[in-house]
Amino acid sequence: MAANENSKDLLSVLWAGADILRGKMDANEYKNYLLGIVFYKYLSDTFLTHVYDLLNNEKPESMAEAQAAYEEVYSTEDAEELLEDIKESYHYTIEPELTYTKLAEAASKNAFQREMLKKAFNHVEQSDPIFANLFADVDLYSTRLGSGEQKQSATVAEVVKKINEADLLNHEGDVLGDAYEYLIGQFASETGKKAGEFYTPQAVSQILTRVAIQGQEDKQGLLVYDAAMGSGSLLLNARKFSHKPDYIRYFGQELSTTTYNLARMNMFLHGVDPENQTLRNADTLDADWPTDEETDFDMVLMNPPYSAKWSAAQGFLNDSRFSDYGVLAPKSKADYAFLLHGFYHLKNTGTMAIILPHGVLFRGAAEGKIRQKLIDSGAIYAVIGLPANLFYNTSIPTTIIALKKNRDGRDILFIDASQQFVKGKKQNSMSPENIDHIIELYTARQDVEKEAHLATYEEIKANDYNLNIPRYVDTFEQEEQISLSDLASEFSDISAEMDTAATDLITQMGELTAADADTKNELADLMKVLEGIL
Repeated sequence: MAANENSKDLLSVLWAGADILRGKMDANEYKNYLLGIVFYKYLSDTFLTHVYDLLNNEKPESMAEAQAAYEEVYSTEDAEELLEDIKESYHYTIEPELTYTKLAEAASKNAFQREMLKKAFNHVEQSDPIFANLFADVDLYSTRLGSGEQKQSATVAEVVKKINEADLLNHEGDVLGDAYEYLIGQFASETGKKAGEFYTPQAVSQILTRVAIQGQEDKQGLLVYDAAMGSGSLLLNARKFSHKPDYIRYFGQELSTTTYNLARMNMFLHGVDPENQTLRNADTLDADWPTDEETDFDMVLMNPPYSAKWSAAQGFLNDSRFSDYGVLAPKSKADYAFLLHGFYHLKNTGTMAIILPHGVLFRGAAEGKIRQKLIDSGAIYAVIGLPANLFYNTSIPTTIIALKKNRDGRDILFIDASQQFVKGKKQNSMSPENIDHIIELYTARQDVEKEAHLATYEEIKANDYNLNIPRYVDTFEQEEQISLSDLASEFSDISAEMDTAATDLITQMGELTAADADTKNELADLMKVLEGIL
């Protein structure tokens, strides 16, 4: 399909759409409106394009052309069979008057009412259980949109018109992922950075995925699990590095309903078959899941909330996820609770990669006991220290811990990647070269001066099971020696400059005059003082 000559870049359209809502609500709220409406447009445009392709065996030149063809066939006997075919493939259909193209047309003619979009949302949600409550966070009746039905409809109409300018089907990249990352990046200050907890930057996500998938790229039916999936971007990265991406099965859990819905949207936008996605809206630590379908996974990927609070109730000591360790992660820091949950669900042949704050490497008490148990069993395979200020929700440096089950040996690879970044004004990033270099170090699994060290179990034990990276990777840089003779010469030059400046000052002061005797005397006294000092 050719891009409409009036179509604009998705990110510039999002910025303009945000402008419409910015004065009415904060970014964490209008993000839901923008993403929900973008998603509906994507569903609608995909549907119309598929209808046109089935009818004409080619892509439409514009959405208007596709809309006209759909309206024409909708009134014929062929419509029922056509819609059944589409429903079987896509799990939803859209009536001609509810397509985004039709809604945008009504908005441009000042004939739009918010009930139109609400009806459109409801129609999709009721098409199949997999769409249930998908647009629940897009409150079209919120007083923040304006006072009264007319003003609220007018606000939504402006957003609908603006988003319609984006050519989503020809967008190079992941529509929802790009939109979400852009919104979080642009408006982090407005959201108090809190919204960033739902998104793992693509560079970090890529490292995690490449670490966990290594050696499993050719596996058909790869099982991937993220128990704190956020927007689902981490799960979906497996597609980029698997040689058989269409057969991947995704399992994920998320506590926030809003973000859970975002992950569901993300799956649809990436064309993941409903049969290949099992997503759940629940508290990962509160109760084990999954328990009655696939329970062990080839890849476990996690970027859980750092040092979150949890109940740490004594009953969890009998929970099979934690019972082998004799202690629980502390109430104030659930980091090891997330790690043990994920590790419990890892296959014996798989790899887990999790991002956590550096404190998990050296904190004592219960965390120290859990860490020792993991080290003694050979579970910890590698520790990778990432650069600071990569995430939207925290500037602290973080670490990736890679874990495996039933492996030979208890050695641990330490990588200091703290300098592998591109400096940014507000946020640091990582280049493809940075990412590749880290993966090369991980794959080689050998000592590299100031970057990597393969530590033996005895070495780690001698360090009291402390995994703090500087204990194993020496990044000390010898300062350049200073020549004392050069330093003396520099001091001499500075002294000469100061003498010249002092002489000039006294000369200029001597040229000052006064109108009366008292002032002349004061000026003379000042000159004596300056001459004594200088």
